[in-house]
Amino acid sequence: MITKNDLTEYFFQGIKSKHDMRIGVEHEKFVLNKNSLMPITYDEKNGIKDILQKFVSLGWTPSYDDNEETIIALKKGKEAITLEPGGQIELSGAPLDNLHETCEETTNHLMEVKSLSEEFNFILLGMGVEPNLTVDDFPWMPKQRYSIMKKYMMQVGTLGHHMMKRTCTNQVNIDYCSEDDMIDKFRLMLNLESIATAIFSNSPFDQGSISKYKSLRSHFWHHTDQDRTGLIPFVFNKGFNFEKYTDYALNVPMYFVTRKNKYIDMTKYTFKDYLEGRSTDIKYEVTIKDWEDHLTTLFPQARLKQYLEIRSMDACNWDLICSQPAFWIGILYDTEIMDSVKNICEGWTKEDREYLNKNVPAQGLQTEFKSKKIINLAQEFYELSKKGLIKRKRLSKNGEFDETIHMKGLEDNLQNGCSPADCLINKFNTTWGRSTKPIYKELIF
Repeated sequence: MITKNDLTEYFFQGIKSKHDMRIGVEHEKFVLNKNSLMPITYDEKNGIKDILQKFVSLGWTPSYDDNEETIIALKKGKEAITLEPGGQIELSGAPLDNLHETCEETTNHLMEVKSLSEEFNFILLGMGVEPNLTVDDFPWMPKQRYSIMKKYMMQVGTLGHHMMKRTCTNQVNIDYCSEDDMIDKFRLMLNLESIATAIFSNSPFDQGSISKYKSLRSHFWHHTDQDRTGLIPFVFNKGFNFEKYTDYALNVPMYFVTRKNKYIDMTKYTFKDYLEGRSTDIKYEVTIKDWEDHLTTLFPQARLKQYLEIRSMDACNWDLICSQPAFWIGILYDTEIMDSVKNICEGWTKEDREYLNKNVPAQGLQTEFKSKKIINLAQEFYELSKKGLIKRKRLSKNGEFDETIHMKGLEDNLQNGCSPADCLINKFNTTWGRSTKPIYKELIF
C-alpha cells in the first residue's frame, strides 16, 4: 500500500550526482496548414495522425491513448514527441550533458519535422500565442486527458481553453544533487521566473492586433486555475523540503487516474482524498504511476518532479530556442554564480515576486522594479549566466566554442534592450505595415 512517505521518497529518488547534472528541454510549436494558415486537425488528410504515422515509418515508436487505435505520442531513445491540446507538437528532449548536445538535439528534431512539411503541406511556428487565430479556430486533439481537463477548466477559470489551445512554451529541466540543492534552485527559479518571462516574451499579438501584453500567454495562465498555477510562495518558507511539496501536491484537485487505457475522471477529489480512501466511488489501489501523472497536472511557474522544471517562458524562434536553457544552466549549475544571484535577490519578498509576476507580462523588460527597470536586471543576470557557462568549460565537438555560443541571439537582444515581443511590435508598426501576415514567412522554422 502506497503511503505519504512513498510519495515523498519519489522526490528523493530524483537526486543526481553533483558531477552528473543533466539538461532537458521541452519545446512546442504550432503546426499550421501552409495555404490556409489554420491549425491542422487530427483526422484530416495529411493531418496530425498522418504526420505521426510518418514518424513511425522513420523509426519512432508510437504511444496510444486507447487500445492501439489513436496515436498521441512517439518515442525514440529518451526523446518523446507529444501532442498539446490544440495540435501543437512538443519535443521532450533527452537528459543531456551539455548545451551543445541539447542544441544539436533541437536542430535535428526541427530539421526532421521540417523535412515532412512539404509532403504534408504545413509550416511550424514558434511563438507564445498564435498571433491571428481565435480559440475556436483550434481543434481538440483526441486525448482522453484533455476531455477531462477542458471540462474542468471551465469551472475554475476563464482562459484555460485559451491556454490549452492557443499557446506554446519552451521549458527547461534542471537536476538537483541534494534536497538542499533542490531548495536553492527552486527558490532562484521562482525569483527569476518573471525575469525570464520578460527576456523571452514572444506573444504580443491577439487576433491580428497588438494586445496589452508582451506575453499574452502569461496572461492566459493567470486566469486558468488558481489551485495549480502561480508562484507557490510556501517554497520560501523556513523548513521547505520534499515533504512540504508533497503536502502541496496532495491537496491539489486531481484530474484523472488511468486504468486499462482508460482515463477516469477524479476532479471531485484531491490526491489526499484518493490516498486516504475518501474517493468512495473509485476503488483502485493507489500507485506511484498515479502520483507521477498527478504531478504532471500541477502548473506552477516552476515545479518539482524528479528534477526541477521552469515553465514561465514563451516559445521562441530558432535564434533563441537554445538561449533559453543556456540562460538557466549558466546560473543554476555553478555554486559561485548561484550565490551571486542569491545576493541580488536577497530581500525580495512574496509581494515583490507577485508584483513582477503580475506586471511583467504587460510591461516586459520595461517593468519598473526597485528603482530600476527589468532590462537592467536581465542584463546583470545574463552576464552572470555567461560567466557560469564559461566556467563549465563544455566545448563543442570541434573544440572551438564553449556553451556561451548558444546565447548570441539573447546577447544581441539585451544589448538592444528588447525582447522578441518588442522586436515584433516594432516590425508590426514599421516594415510590416501593421500586419501580422509576414510572421508566416519570416518567423517560421
